[in-house]
Amino acid sequence: MKKLFPLLTFLAVALISMVMAGFAYFATQEATRIKFEATVDDAISRIETRLDLHLTLLKATQAFFAVHNNRVSANEFRAFISALDIEGSFPGLRGIGFLQLVDVGSEALVERRIRDEQGVERQIYPQSDQKWRAPVVFFEPLKPSSDTLLGFDMFSEPIRRQAIEATMRDDTQHATAPMMLGGNSGVEPYPGFIVFSRLKAGTSGEASAAPGVLYAAFQASELFQTALRRLPLLPVHLEIYDGAIEAQNQIFTSATPAVTGVGRIVDIRRLTIAGRQWTLQFEPTTAFSPPSSRAIPVMLGLFGLLLAGAIALVARYKERAYDAAEKLHQTAEHSLVEKDLMLQEMKHRIKNLITRVLAIARQTASHSADVKEFSDSFAARLQAMAASQDMLTRSRWQKADLRELLRIELGQVFGKDLPEGLLSGPQVLLDETATQALGLTFHELATNALKYGEAGNSVDALKVEWRVERAGRNKSLVLNWRESGQADLKEPATTGFGTKLINMNITRELYGSIDRRFLPSGLQVEIKVPLK
Repeated sequence: MKKLFPLLTFLAVALISMVMAGFAYFATQEATRIKFEATVDDAISRIETRLDLHLTLLKATQAFFAVHNNRVSANEFRAFISALDIEGSFPGLRGIGFLQLVDVGSEALVERRIRDEQGVERQIYPQSDQKWRAPVVFFEPLKPSSDTLLGFDMFSEPIRRQAIEATMRDDTQHATAPMMLGGNSGVEPYPGFIVFSRLKAGTSGEASAAPGVLYAAFQASELFQTALRRLPLLPVHLEIYDGAIEAQNQIFTSATPAVTGVGRIVDIRRLTIAGRQWTLQFEPTTAFSPPSSRAIPVMLGLFGLLLAGAIALVARYKERAYDAAEKLHQTAEHSLVEKDLMLQEMKHRIKNLITRVLAIARQTASHSADVKEFSDSFAARLQAMAASQDMLTRSRWQKADLRELLRIELGQVFGKDLPEGLLSGPQVLLDETATQALGLTFHELATNALKYGEAGNSVDALKVEWRVERAGRNKSLVLNWRESGQADLKEPATTGFGTKLINMNITRELYGSIDRRFLPSGLQVEIKVPLK
């Protein structure tokens, strides 16, 4: 028995060492998996944000048509798309187009419209045995090499027809299956997909234009590479499939190869985009670094075989490794919860922002004489909203300084160099709602001062002062806007959209009050809003 004791001791230590090494390896694998899942969550968030932004642009175009009761000319459509700067601001989106739905036999109406508005002779093609035709009437940005796209009947092609029929049935956005695009526009074909959105019937008493469908064409490689190239770069290899993971369903695959071999990690997620379910397969690349080395379990096993006294050390290491893995797991879970909350908050803010943009677009269009006036006014108001959003972003959506907000908004109208003494008041920090509402208000006041007041000649004619009033636990911001040097100042007979926008922001958004006084010495505006 004594002779066997060394062997039994060796076998016991070896067995314990292998078990301990196995636990350490499992903890390492689990920590690696959790870390990679967090990286995949970041990649999913980037892709969803990019797709939501592009599909929102299609909704904005739908609203543009609705404002014009679906009667939009080629020049109006071109001016609208040009103002959006699709090529510079929306990589992956090749353009937005309009299809006019007509019965078979009515092709001449569309051909005449293309000739009158686009200046080209085009027959509807190809031949079709369907009862409907859906030829391309508009597509922007329409480059010289893509003129041949005009007149192409998308209803004649099965994949496109399936998506068009779906959007006509339920009046929501629908995407096509992956397909090769560009062949009908004279460019090198590229893999991508199309999203269709039906035009809604007009709401005014006037009869709306012929029914139609808007569509956006996407180049898959450019769209998803742009989302993944945002810093910091993510160490993931991504493959996207339309439905099941099969070669014929592949939409996109990233260029960076995945790590293969023992310990290969695969994370599969699913997204529903415009009525289609996509399958996203993520794998780590060589740039992905596990939270701990895989060589550690092997080293533990070797030390256990050589040194019986290493049992205590291995047990201690196992405990530390287990605690580290547990803390990492808890940290990852907490991070996932925070990311989900941030994503929900971002979606909520984007929806609210879209609602405000669409409302401003409708009101600006109804008070604009032509497309240029609409484009200038709409762009200026969007720039004012963007300035407020930028301040909130820099402060991590906490608080924005009133003085800095005034400097930004007035600087956009009067120039970057504002005279000393123009702004006077204590430091006031504004929340998100107040920042956005007051940003638009200051923009409208400054624009009116530039157009109609003496401030258009000299910004010294303008003074802005504010103070904070306290009543018990309640605080209020009182801001005085004074313009001097105006002769024969009279209260306008009608109320413009800018004035309505100011009133809505102050009274409805901030539950405050505004008092305008048209004095012989100039315009005086007092704004009073509660502070949180």
